[in-house]
Amino acid sequence: MNEFIYTFFVLLLAAFVQGSVGFGVALIAVPLMSLYLPPDQSIPLMSLLAATLSFVMLLRYRQAFNWRATVRLTAGSLFGIPLGVFLLRQIEGDLIINILGVIVIAYALYALSNMRLPELKRPFFGYIFGFFGGILSGAYNTGGPPVIIYGNCRRWEPSAFKGNLQGYFLINSSLVILTHWAMGNYSPLILQRYLYAVPAVFLGLAMGFWLDGRLNPVLFRKLVLILLLVLGAALLT
Repeated sequence: MNEFIYTFFVLLLAAFVQGSVGFGVALIAVPLMSLYLPPDQSIPLMSLLAATLSFVMLLRYRQAFNWRATVRLTAGSLFGIPLGVFLLRQIEGDLIINILGVIVIAYALYALSNMRLPELKRPFFGYIFGFFGGILSGAYNTGGPPVIIYGNCRRWEPSAFKGNLQGYFLINSSLVILTHWAMGNYSPLILQRYLYAVPAVFLGLAMGFWLDGRLNPVLFRKLVLILLLVLGAALLT
């Protein structure tokens, strides 16, 4: 299959899931693209697409976004992202794919377990979760799990959860883009792939927004998590 067509349909699926449940674009798109493209191409590309998608999502949930709730997460990411991008250039491609598989499987198992995590009353923990989210964002563009866990521990309401996540993802993705750009990780081919994939992001989001509220959200979320388990296992084989 032509790589542009493959990237288009991967992003269509990932954006559809993101628009429906509010998360999952990187957890789905990065593993699938890494099966076809080398990580040093798929991960910088995904940072551009994640920023575009988060911007549109934030417009939808802007009323629920509280920047004070994410400022410590963002501050922590400032230190984690450069380290993550540096690690991306030092680790072999096969090892990166295996680590991605472990991250995806670990998050899916955590989410499926419905584990009741302790409440974090001290905002200071935002710096720690943001730091680890930054490392994962810079290295694999999968900084969502630490932030999702942090939001659960802070007992964010569902609307605030979606709004805060999109605000954080937009800022975080922008920082990742700047770091990749500074390290020379963007080639004309990556930028060309981005332009081909942007229509898939908007189409997938539109489909996800339409579906949001029309299906049982609990069932759909479980299906997404099972899909992540399958993707993670595929990366480990």
